[in-house]
Amino acid sequence: MVFQIAIVLYPGLTVLDAIGPYEVLRGLPDGEIRFVSNEVGPIVSDSGVLVLGATHTFAETPAPDLVLVPGSEAATTEAMANKELIEWLRRVHAGTQWTTSVCSGALVLAAADILRGHPATTHWSAQSALAAFGVESRPHDRIVRSGKIVTAAGVSAGIDLGLWLVGEIAGVEAAQMVQLGIEYDPQPPFDSGHPDKASKEVLRKTRREMTKRAVTPRVPLDVATALWRLTLNRVRDRAAKRVGSAAR
Repeated sequence: MVFQIAIVLYPGLTVLDAIGPYEVLRGLPDGEIRFVSNEVGPIVSDSGVLVLGATHTFAETPAPDLVLVPGSEAATTEAMANKELIEWLRRVHAGTQWTTSVCSGALVLAAADILRGHPATTHWSAQSALAAFGVESRPHDRIVRSGKIVTAAGVSAGIDLGLWLVGEIAGVEAAQMVQLGIEYDPQPPFDSGHPDKASKEVLRKTRREMTKRAVTPRVPLDVATALWRLTLNRVRDRAAKRVGSAAR
């Protein structure tokens, strides 16, 4: 039986958030990977240079087994305000076996009201934003599972997430074979990959540089739009439940 994997693409995404898990998940037996977006075609990443291609639309992918939402430095809030994406996530989450995110992709899941009441992680710079959506932040965890929802921390954690998922879906040996096949044996020359490990000066300069890259005039509007749509969806859900109860 085919196991369908839908990796979300949107303009401005961080490529490794999507491609890291892709390189791992494509090793799944009987896996079918789709890169999904509003439209089929090229999607420009946050670098403005590297381009990925959407193979299917959201409408063409109504029942994926696994959904993965990548993050972005500057375009996460635009994805959170993408009505078609958010509504698609809300629909398909009901039938997925796994709903997952990498980096600030967790905020996109939060905007779809999928993470409310759940623990989750995201990039260290975005942890505080989770609380606005009723999510329990886990800033020191690289991967957080809550039922079928699994969130991974920043960028490179997506590779770990992919391996963890392969282990859960196909077994530990299959995951180990994938790990060996891609020779994933990280031995970084530096040890400053988390705020707990970086020096205060490195952290300060990194925050400053990331803030520069993330500045867009639409950010305040997009956050407000995401929260408004989330609230509206909650109101509509409650109204629909009341109507259903009255009809019975």
